[in-house]
Amino acid sequence: MKKLVALVLAGATMLMTGCGSTQTAETDAYKGQTLKFYNWGEYVGENVVADFEKQYGCKVISEYFDSNEMMYTKLQAGDAYDVIVPSDYMIERMKKEDMLQPLDKDKIPNLSKLTDKMSCDFDPDHEYSVPYFWGNVGLVYNKTKVSKDEIEAKGWDILQDTKYKDSIYVYDSERDAFMVAFKALGYSMNTDKEEEITAASQWLKTVNDTMGPVYVTDEVIDSMSNGAKDIAVVYSGDAAYVLDQNEDMAYCQPKQGTNVWTDAMVIPKNAENPELANVFINFILEDKESLDNSQTVGYASSNQNVLDELSEGDYAENEAYLPRSGYDKDEYFHDNETLRAKLSELWIKIKAGN
Repeated sequence: MKKLVALVLAGATMLMTGCGSTQTAETDAYKGQTLKFYNWGEYVGENVVADFEKQYGCKVISEYFDSNEMMYTKLQAGDAYDVIVPSDYMIERMKKEDMLQPLDKDKIPNLSKLTDKMSCDFDPDHEYSVPYFWGNVGLVYNKTKVSKDEIEAKGWDILQDTKYKDSIYVYDSERDAFMVAFKALGYSMNTDKEEEITAASQWLKTVNDTMGPVYVTDEVIDSMSNGAKDIAVVYSGDAAYVLDQNEDMAYCQPKQGTNVWTDAMVIPKNAENPELANVFINFILEDKESLDNSQTVGYASSNQNVLDELSEGDYAENEAYLPRSGYDKDEYFHDNETLRAKLSELWIKIKAGN
């Protein structure tokens, strides 16, 4: 993840005005308490944690994970956290395995601030989770090298166009890579049909063998900001940063469909301070804190007020900030560990040229 330049313009400042809170009997009730927060790295506003500690007189201990699987393994080993921020498919899995506790919605009145642009079919009634950030996966491209008409017409298939040989980045993740292939071929990215998995594997093998792709993770952000390649598979929030840094870059959301995702706040079953956890989740949804979060990290806010303010203000010209919603070919990943393991094995072979 990359931090966007924080452009606190007049509209953003207006959102923040009057949002400060005074000490009350409620805030005093949490003085001296501790909240354990387990989150992705560089995935929280610059002042959010300090603001919460100041308002409630408590201490937040933050730890960070690099993948949903890393987070899941730590929880399975018995590590206790009060608030964690998994992705949609992992929340689905943790619900099935009874690893989460229901939210106390009486302590989260700011649920009313949530945007309705996210379907959240993994937890539609927010019984266990509250969206934190949301986005999709698309193609960042250099407008001086790739025309908008061409990339919109070809979508994911442009990654097989030999005109761009040796000038593409592909995200080094079996989920993301196979999502691209499945969508390019017109399949669901949650398919478990052998013939479709085989076809997608061959599609990716063609990319690997003919296009000279460079497989990347977060380093793609700086590389595309510097114009190192013509086309890259990128997460929308990271794309927003690239577009902010380099005016030659643009963002395409392929018409074949893509992965839409939501990272959401949940409370593990073994949380030591669930009451304060609910309070923290509500605090994150405050306009001021949601604004800080979104401006710092660059992903679309789950708070409708902030989403409107930034998409119409600071990021009005940044086509990657606000992902499309309601597109029938876009999908969430669903929990299927058997499929993930199979795709992982195939992905290793593809990259090795086998």
